[in-house]
Amino acid sequence: MRLDKCLSNLKYGTRTDVKKMIKSKRIKVNNHIVTDPSKYVEPNIDSIFVDQERVRYHQNIVYMMNKPKGYVCANKDKWHKTVFDLLKKDDQRYNLSIAGRLDIDTEGLIILTNNGALVHDIISPNKSVDKIYEVTTELPLDEPKRLLEPMLLLDGKKERYVPKRPNIIRADKNVVVISIQEGKFHQVKRMFEAIGHKVINLKRLAINQLALEETLELGTYRKLTNTEIDKLVSK
Repeated sequence: MRLDKCLSNLKYGTRTDVKKMIKSKRIKVNNHIVTDPSKYVEPNIDSIFVDQERVRYHQNIVYMMNKPKGYVCANKDKWHKTVFDLLKKDDQRYNLSIAGRLDIDTEGLIILTNNGALVHDIISPNKSVDKIYEVTTELPLDEPKRLLEPMLLLDGKKERYVPKRPNIIRADKNVVVISIQEGKFHQVKRMFEAIGHKVINLKRLAINQLALEETLELGTYRKLTNTEIDKLVSK
């Protein structure tokens, strides 16, 4: 990869900015000052420094985050903080996408990654990936099996649709754990509203076979192992 493209991708500036930095002798590769922006580098192998700061490059990044309430799943927002504000400065350089967005007042497991194929595998309706939620309602549910009955909901475009039948994993008074394979706008909350129950807390516990780490505090994140990444899409 060209050096100027590599640093531009990592948000050190535009390619023009990077060329100016190189002209000012601010960039070193393997302990040598670089003068040619078109120099090809191996980001995973070469030692690259910008103003004495070591450049970190990872080809495949997958983070598990325990999203807190009050943060939106977006790259930028005019009114609210985003989950990207919770990332360390170095991690904000990567071009990360969110696989499995959550509403501002929903907490729990989200995946941040630069792997576009993985994002597609998680969110594509054709992949039938389970998303497991813990739902707390204002009042106890006398008949949770009503969630299994066909219902008509509105999506984000206010178009009517019939959600796929959920799987009720556990139901205890006003706490229900369910699994769905979709993820339309406010879907879980609207499913419960359709049977006359207000949701007062919603938390995603797992995506497919990957469960949210119980010791991971709200607002924190960590990198997944290859074994854990496989759990996101394996059957």
